Amino acid sequence: MLRRDTSPFAAKIGMKMRSLGYTGHSELEVWRMDIDPEAPPRPRPRRGVYLLPNLLTTGAMFAGFYAIVAAINADYSSAVIAIFVAGLFDGLDGRVARMTNTQSEFGVQYDSLSDLVSFGVAPALVLYVWSLKSLSGYGPAWGKFGWAAAFIFAACGALRLARFNTQVGTADKRYFIGLAIPAAAALMMSFVWTVLDTGHTGQDVQFITPVIAVVAGLLMVSRFRYFSFKAWPRGDKVPFFWVPVALLILVALAMNPPRVLFAIVFTYALSGPALTIWSRLRRRREAPEPPAP
Repeated sequence: MLRRDTSPFAAKIGMKMRSLGYTGHSELEVWRMDIDPEAPPRPRPRRGVYLLPNLLTTGAMFAGFYAIVAAINADYSSAVIAIFVAGLFDGLDGRVARMTNTQSEFGVQYDSLSDLVSFGVAPALVLYVWSLKSLSGYGPAWGKFGWAAAFIFAACGALRLARFNTQVGTADKRYFIGLAIPAAAALMMSFVWTVLDTGHTGQDVQFITPVIAVVAGLLMVSRFRYFSFKAWPRGDKVPFFWVPVALLILVALAMNPPRVLFAIVFTYALSGPALTIWSRLRRRREAPEPPAP
């Protein structure tokens, strides 16, 4: 309970503060708090921020911003690699914060803003400059369709982040609800990288790019469940079978990174609808049949 202190001692404090140059209100307000003597003392708020995890988050946002600059300069390979580097930093900042016990609400919000820049705005602009912009050659309506597809991807990414922030602490950590925005960005950038690796340009796939962008955006705001890889669905340990599989994936990545990355991310994007449909079919089979009349 708070009440204003009008004691003579408080008045003397006010006169002393004004004599020292206090330039606030005309009268100094001194408050007294009645505190339960058995209650623990209230911790003082921290004024600083933790350096290491927020530095990694800043690195992710810098990589996303560099991808935009590279795309404007028609250096699309560098733009793609920069967004994958942003994904690497994004995967490290949260783990470093948990390992060093430096989690904070500021870090959570800053990470979301960084994700929106690196995996929402940056991929959308790369897609537009690389491929979608060429649709304007078919007329103004097609040009609007191109930038609208890029905007849908960025807007769905923002909605996905907002929904994720409201579900922190309540959702099952084993699954994501909707395709995560870094995975959606990886899907789009691996597609761009694969097309460039085959010797084609964005104009060659100008009718495919908006479809993939819109579908990826809709998957982000969908209710499909995706494995988060933060915890194995049946426990903390994984079967031994996945160890040689991981080795084979690494070897394949070393042989042809663009196509293997696109195949992996594309399969992961399809796993959400497949997992949801399979779960619903299993529940229907396990549901007891209604009694016969």
